[in-house]
Amino acid sequence: MTKQADFKRRVRARMAKTGESYAIARRRLLGEQPAPVEDRMAAALHISNGDGTDLPGTGLARHIEYWRDVLHEGPVPALGHEELRQVRASFLMRAHADDRGEAMRMFLQRDAALEANRGGEYVLWFEADLYDQLQIVEILARLAELEVPAERITLICIGEHPGIARFGGLGQLRPEQLRELPATKACATLTPAALDLATRAWAAFRAPTPEGLSAIAATRSGELRFLGEAFERLSREYPSTRDGLSLTERRVLAAVADAAREATAGDVFVRASAREARPYLGDTWCFAAMDRLARAPHPLLDVWPADAPVERTTLVRLTATGARVLAGEEDHVTLNGVDRWIGGVHLTGRNVRWRWDEGREALTTTTGPRSNG
Repeated sequence: MTKQADFKRRVRARMAKTGESYAIARRRLLGEQPAPVEDRMAAALHISNGDGTDLPGTGLARHIEYWRDVLHEGPVPALGHEELRQVRASFLMRAHADDRGEAMRMFLQRDAALEANRGGEYVLWFEADLYDQLQIVEILARLAELEVPAERITLICIGEHPGIARFGGLGQLRPEQLRELPATKACATLTPAALDLATRAWAAFRAPTPEGLSAIAATRSGELRFLGEAFERLSREYPSTRDGLSLTERRVLAAVADAAREATAGDVFVRASAREARPYLGDTWCFAAMDRLARAPHPLLDVWPADAPVERTTLVRLTATGARVLAGEEDHVTLNGVDRWIGGVHLTGRNVRWRWDEGREALTTTTGPRSNG
């Protein structure tokens, strides 16, 4: 009895030192081999970007949470957890008449599940695009805050898959294909360095100024291998020094121009998405961007019906002003102003401080409104 009590004390002492669960600490003190991958996966909390991925069908995941938040849209300021949940729920409600109470319940549930599992293991299933990479750094920064050891976090993240010419996401894969991923190079057990990078990236994204984005964009990590390119893509959402357009806005206008005549918003979304190396923008948010371009004081798009929000069947046509802006002859921000959040940065007015410099391919500060002649 005394020996058993002494052993339990040793197990708890190791748990306090390493952050391991009781079962893992006990196993390692006994010198046992780690549990098979299937057993470890079954006991872990699995997190993915949405239920379009058939994780239950793999047989690997019993406990699943979905991280549903489009972080590249709307305010994501550096606030405490409760305040940030309130901000995000309010934004989703205003943007698309979502149920604020339902959004709050969703946020509370996922955050509670993350914290409740802090003594266990985590498996993250995500993709290479901007939407997913922002979710990854939010989750990892939170796990670091909860003092979850990096070795208890497994990241499965892919940007391509054999046999799929234009990979769109994990939802394209059958359960048996998903089941193979833990045995591939797409699967990595994280290190403290990866948690530190994710924490810095999350802080840079939420900061009130964007100076920290370039350092993350320039970082190369074998574990968070898609993070740098995602943050560069994020940076290109700042108004361009060339025309005042974000890259998304320019691709929307170019897609409309390519159609030659009127096109539906659904067609424009498909064409604009095809221009992305890694499509990340859903149709709802693309339609919202078209709506802003059409409702501006100097509209860049004509839409019909004009008195209804843009949706898939809305007819879209480039205005003369839109054509001039697309050609770089006018500046969208100077003409129409801007009111947009990118993470923790709120861009407002006709004289924004930060722009994306097309020539230098870097964010730059501006001292006054751009003039075209």
